[in-house]
Amino acid sequence: MAEIIRQRLNDSPIARWTVLFIVATAMMMGYFVNDVMSPLETLLELPIEQGGLGWTPSDYGFFSGAGSFINVFLLMLFFSGLILDKMGIRFTGTLACSLMVIGTLIKYYAVTADFSNTIHYSLFSFNLPPSAAWASLGFAIFGVGYEMTGITVSKSMVRWFTGHELALAMGIQLAMARLGTAAALSISAPIARHFALSTPLLISLSFLMIGLIAFLVFCVMDRRLDSSDSTKSVETDEFRFSDILVTLRNPGFWLITLFCVLFYSAVSPFLKFSTKLMVMKYGVDPDIAGFFSSIAPFGTILMTPLFGLIYDRFGKGVTLVITGALMLTAVHFGFSLPMHSSAVAIALMVVLSIGYSLAPAALWPCVPKIIPLKCLGTAYSMIFFIQNFGRAIIPMFVGRTNETDPSYTTSMLIFGFTALGAALTAIVMLYTDHKMGYGLQLPNIKSDNKR
Repeated sequence: MAEIIRQRLNDSPIARWTVLFIVATAMMMGYFVNDVMSPLETLLELPIEQGGLGWTPSDYGFFSGAGSFINVFLLMLFFSGLILDKMGIRFTGTLACSLMVIGTLIKYYAVTADFSNTIHYSLFSFNLPPSAAWASLGFAIFGVGYEMTGITVSKSMVRWFTGHELALAMGIQLAMARLGTAAALSISAPIARHFALSTPLLISLSFLMIGLIAFLVFCVMDRRLDSSDSTKSVETDEFRFSDILVTLRNPGFWLITLFCVLFYSAVSPFLKFSTKLMVMKYGVDPDIAGFFSSIAPFGTILMTPLFGLIYDRFGKGVTLVITGALMLTAVHFGFSLPMHSSAVAIALMVVLSIGYSLAPAALWPCVPKIIPLKCLGTAYSMIFFIQNFGRAIIPMFVGRTNETDPSYTTSMLIFGFTALGAALTAIVMLYTDHKMGYGLQLPNIKSDNKR
């Protein structure tokens, strides 16, 4: 028995669940930092003499989209996938965590430096104050490491959990990541108000160092998996650049990619504006508005693993994806209505949390069903790369829209129609799965007699 465990380390529940906890911790710290400045929009827009940075809504919108700039416009996210498939999980993950630390250091400099006598920067028709320009640069560098970490963790989950509880593992990993988002949305503003605007970023740096150390521990365990007989056949099937065509010719890949662009463009940018939405439209106190926004990520902490377990055991992955997208559509159209009760806002955020759990819990385990493992890093990177177009453009567009329509009606309609597009894409995905036989509706856990 000891020999079998040595040969197949990932068949050991203790080993693979330990790996899950370690890499999910690194991802959770990245998610915390990604959203740590989202609840600070109202503080950032205060005059400098009142403790703010004097930003405008357009400045904040530009900053919010900056996390995707290098990934999208310099194709770094695409190259991240190639680096992952050629250099491996351990090298890429360590590089990614280090980039997140560097980017956050630059953001800290942007918030703390004295730029009072410095001219503004003109970028892409935006006239940015120096603090916003430097913060955007830091966020852009952080974004490279953040997205690189995402694809690295995804591939590591497939590597360790294929044939086992893959959707549950990805669900727990997503839940821990959402815990990072929820924590950032909940505590960032109170900490900044009671201490200093830079304090949440100092906390972020310490969290990222914990994430980097956690990933280095994972590297030790993953090296042991390399020596196991059960993975040698996979690892020796090396990635070639011609394998990119395998992914590009797959219609299922393009449907998943389009869904991700639309779905996540209707969620991630919305969360960056939701705290101010709660204050301006629903009259929520600024100190607790972040808790309203954190309902969505907090709800996913329990529900995402649950829906992942359902997919593992009973299948119906695309059905779960469609349901989640339709719920998100209903939420955004609900926010566009002229209702100003905080109870309505809470109810809509609860529904959003369910939809935000359903779709990702089933979506990401679908990818390895249509893409070979050796191409998986490149496939994830191309999905994230195209997805980042939406995450870069939507915040800038919404930021300017909110200047002309401070009621948030127009911006919520933008999010609503984006989510509706995701739901329609998922319906086409269901038809394609039936035609191509991907098995996206089938359970992930293989019975013992099929292994």
